[in-house]
Amino acid sequence: MPVSVVRFNLVEPGATPASLSARYRAALEMAAYADERGITTVQTEEHHGVANNWLPSPFAFAGAVFGATRHIAVTVSAVIGPLHDPLRLAEDIAVLDLLSGGRLVTVAGIGYRPEEYAQFDVDWKRRGKLQDELLETVLKAWSGEEFEYRGRTVRVTPRPFSDPHPLLLVGGSSKAAARRAARLGLPFFPSAHLPDLEAYYKDRLVEYGTEGWTMMPGAETPLLHIAEDPDRAWAEYGAHFLHEARTYASWQSGDIRSAVKSGATTVAELRAEGVYRILTPDECVALGLDNLVLHPLAGGMPVDEGWRSLRLFAERVLPRLGE
Repeated sequence: MPVSVVRFNLVEPGATPASLSARYRAALEMAAYADERGITTVQTEEHHGVANNWLPSPFAFAGAVFGATRHIAVTVSAVIGPLHDPLRLAEDIAVLDLLSGGRLVTVAGIGYRPEEYAQFDVDWKRRGKLQDELLETVLKAWSGEEFEYRGRTVRVTPRPFSDPHPLLLVGGSSKAAARRAARLGLPFFPSAHLPDLEAYYKDRLVEYGTEGWTMMPGAETPLLHIAEDPDRAWAEYGAHFLHEARTYASWQSGDIRSAVKSGATTVAELRAEGVYRILTPDECVALGLDNLVLHPLAGGMPVDEGWRSLRLFAERVLPRLGE
């Protein structure tokens, strides 16, 4: 059975507090509906200081989703590790793991926006070392035992629900990220379909004598929207997808590899490119993908249209995926 994902980053250009509050509440209602319909995962992410109101607090959002659901997992992909205090992050994840009964998946990356580091007065040049410290610290913290941290003895409680610890993956598209994951015996989450990097990670597992596995996007990982009439939907809502695509593109330098990286500058180019796709239910089923990522509120999508997409997916795509 394919993995089914509903992605939320809560973007809304020009939002008012009231409109953004309504969008957040709608996302929780959508998560509850997805849970009832058997969708596998809610995916969310972290970015700071973005004019279009990109979600900055994925763990707060994850906690709200867990309170509204019973079965669905929440993947934070990704948390920008060096921007967080390691001990507080270990506590927050442990509490969410306990609340959810082990439904939280965290992908730890280092980000690619120096301005986010500047906002939190974190040294961009030390991001690799800070990420190493963070990952090493949370793994020790989740043991519930005392350990040495920055010259003092500390202990983090409570222990998480999951044994040996909550699911934590190292994300990235660099050899440094793959080495980091292998050295710590953590799973690796490449940011795009990168078989050569997966092979490099496996070689490093052998080198370090550790065990791990890769959760890698497929060669095709489009962001999906379901509509009865894709031509109409592109005409009416394509600007929302383009806004998100252009925002991402403005952040990602040439050496950044990402499954959602787009070079489009117009709606027509975006449609032809295939990173974002608006499909009928039949077209979505025919894709035959192992991992389907629905993005119902992309780029400030009107909530009503987001609901139409989600309901079409749940009612006319999901029941047919196992056929």
